[in-house]
Amino acid sequence: MRAVVAREAGGPEVLALVELPDPSPGPGEVLVRVAAAGVNFIDTYRRGGVYPMEYPHVVGVEGAGVVEAVGEGVTTFAVGDEVAWHDTHGSYAELVAVPAAQAVRVPAGLDLRTAAALPLQGMTAHYLVASTFEVGYGHDVLLTAGAGGVGLLATQLAVARGARVLTTVSSPEKAALSAQAGAAHTIDYAAMDDITSELPAVVRDLTDGEGVHVAYDGVGRATFDASLASLRRRGTLVLFGGASGQVPPFDPQRLNSGGSLYLTRPTLAHYTATRAELEWRAGEVLGAAAAGDLEVRVGAAYPLAEAAEAHAALEARRTTGKVLLVP
Repeated sequence: MRAVVAREAGGPEVLALVELPDPSPGPGEVLVRVAAAGVNFIDTYRRGGVYPMEYPHVVGVEGAGVVEAVGEGVTTFAVGDEVAWHDTHGSYAELVAVPAAQAVRVPAGLDLRTAAALPLQGMTAHYLVASTFEVGYGHDVLLTAGAGGVGLLATQLAVARGARVLTTVSSPEKAALSAQAGAAHTIDYAAMDDITSELPAVVRDLTDGEGVHVAYDGVGRATFDASLASLRRRGTLVLFGGASGQVPPFDPQRLNSGGSLYLTRPTLAHYTATRAELEWRAGEVLGAAAAGDLEVRVGAAYPLAEAAEAHAALEARRTTGKVLLVP
């Protein structure tokens, strides 16, 4: 099979398309022919050495495809089933052995490319608005990178729960996409000289001086201080990513002086820790997409050979929606 490996820690240039032996499903695994693999920031963190990894390794954790074989002890899936997953190493490949415990069924009527775009970002959006801070009617929400994959999905989910969503974007084109997803206001931070002071001022103008109930920040270093300063008293900052870099050490007394604020740094694994929770989140997200209630934007689809270009575009924030690799 063909697969994309990171030969060493480094930039997108360390990615290479190679030939590897076809995998076989071990006990408790299903062998899947990959229809599409999701490209995510966690892939770039592992490629670049932010998260410790062995090298070389096949990149990618997310995808969707068709089961070609089942390993010993697997009774929940059969050959021909369409499945998706969000936490299986080696997904940038034509074939991948997926633990059956991590695979979920793709509902009828949902094409596999769309299914591949949803597990990681869709379930992230779901846990953010349904669990980390349970968004409800009347809440004001700030969401960074509103035209990104998580941003577009989380905006739709939050609006469906009755919230008013404010998003940050970096271009008029991204503002239009964010507004289409339901954002009440889009804020172009690229036009700001000092986002740390200017963004909170705009947010407070839009919230009668109060600030937002919750800020979901997946950008990290570049927006963390601005997101924190945009909260109302007893507001919550959910730091769920670091697209611009990791946030440096933080003095907890800032939460006190800011108005008894809350700060959390969640990760999807802790919100899909049981099979029941995984099936609940995946079922709601994939089911909503299959029913037409959740619009999924695939902003770009690259062949495996262009994985480096896909990573470069993602890290430069030139992408919108979801980025896929298609074998």
